Amino acid sequence: MRKLQVDILGLSTSPHTNGAYALILYEIEGKRKLPIIIGGFEAQAIALKLENIKPPRPFTHDLFKNISDAFGLHVNEIFIDELHNETFYAKVICELNGEIHEIDARPSDAIAIAVRFNAPVFVSEEIMDEAGIKEEQKEAEDGDAFGEPGETEEEPEPEDAAVQLKSPESKLEELQVRLDDAVKREDYEEAARLRDEISRLKGIG
Repeated sequence: MRKLQVDILGLSTSPHTNGAYALILYEIEGKRKLPIIIGGFEAQAIALKLENIKPPRPFTHDLFKNISDAFGLHVNEIFIDELHNETFYAKVICELNGEIHEIDARPSDAIAIAVRFNAPVFVSEEIMDEAGIKEEQKEAEDGDAFGEPGETEEEPEPEDAAVQLKSPESKLEELQVRLDDAVKREDYEEAARLRDEISRLKGIG
């Protein structure tokens, strides 16, 4: 299983997420981004460390770091290695007394730990191929910033619209256009939702 190293691009949210955030990872030797939806607490834990803000008392992930330091446990890397039913799974790969241990974790917790240990983060190539979002090639066509590629100014006839609604191919094309637009606007929470909807239509997961 090939590993691709990623780094944290940032955290994004939108008014309709009910407190959830999209954690955006980017491929270091590539052009793809991987949004992962995480909870507000985990987002705060990651953001505080990235901003070098020290809370008055240790958060859970800080406590883990303190205990690990006290007992000589080192976190070597984080590996996001599985994706099932739109849920990501990760492993914290630790070393203690020369022995390597792999501990299952949620990606949000694993990355909150990684930023405290300065540990590298990896994603399997299969996950990036399935759920990664390619960087937009800037403005693909002049004048298409607000319209679909190849779209005319005239609205389709009602019969044509009905056919389009019944066509999975047309639905996929529409979702892909919306996905590209969400990436362009850097609305990664929406991009992650559209990515998952496209995967369902394709029968993935």
